[in-house]
Amino acid sequence: MLKGRVHSIESMGLVDGPGVRTVVFLQGCKLRCSYCHNPDTWAMDGGTEYTPEELLRKIMRFKPYFERSGGGVTFSGGDPLLQPEFLLEMLKLCKEKGIHVALDTAGYGFGEYDEILEYTDLVLLDIKHVDDIGYKNLTGKSKHGLDQFLEALERSNTKVWIRHVVVPGITDSEEHIEKLKEIIKTIKNVEKVELLPYHTLGVQKYEKLGIPYRLENIEPMDKDYTKQLEKQLNDFLRYA
Repeated sequence: MLKGRVHSIESMGLVDGPGVRTVVFLQGCKLRCSYCHNPDTWAMDGGTEYTPEELLRKIMRFKPYFERSGGGVTFSGGDPLLQPEFLLEMLKLCKEKGIHVALDTAGYGFGEYDEILEYTDLVLLDIKHVDDIGYKNLTGKSKHGLDQFLEALERSNTKVWIRHVVVPGITDSEEHIEKLKEIIKTIKNVEKVELLPYHTLGVQKYEKLGIPYRLENIEPMDKDYTKQLEKQLNDFLRYA
C-alpha cells in the first residue's frame, strides 16, 4: 500500500502561494543548506505515515477556508520531490477535487518530473545559489539537480514563483543578483520573484538535534535592503 511520510501540516499558510493555503510538509531532503530552518525534515524515516486517502481527508477539512480566499494546498518539505509516487498521487487526488496545488521545492529529487508538473498549478522554486561552487558550499550538492528540474520546467506550462534566500556575504552581492537575473531569464512562466532575508530563528533546532550550525557568526539579513533587491528583480522581470 502506498504511504507517504508527513512532517507536519499547517492549516492557514499565508506565504506559500496565492490565498490562504494548507501546507503539507513532507519528510526528506537531499540538500543540507547551511541556513535550513527545518533540519528535522531531512530524514526520510521521520514524521507520520499517511495513505494518500487519509491525507486527502485531512486536507478536505480545511477546504472551506482556503477555497474562499482563492488559495489551495502547497506541498513543501524537506523537498516533496523525494516522495515522488506519493506526491503524484496526492496531486491527482487534489486536482480531482478542484483544489489549486502548489509545489514548494528546490527542484532536487530523482530527475523524473514531467508527470508531477502536469498536475501542478504553481511551482515555488527555491534557487539556492547561482553557480556550482556556491551551490556546493551552501547545500553540499552540485547545482546539476536544479538544472535537471529546470529542463523539466521548460517542457511544462506550469507557472513559477522564484524564491531566493539572501544571506549577508554569500548571496547578497550585486554580481550575485546579476547572475540570478540571468538564470531567471531562462525560465518560462515566471510570475514573480520573492527574496527571503536570512534569519536565525531555526538555530535552536540544531542545538536540540546536536547538528553544528555553519552560519553561526552571520547576522540576520537587512530586510529593507532585501526588499530593494526584490523590487529590482521584479522590475527586471516586468520589462524583460
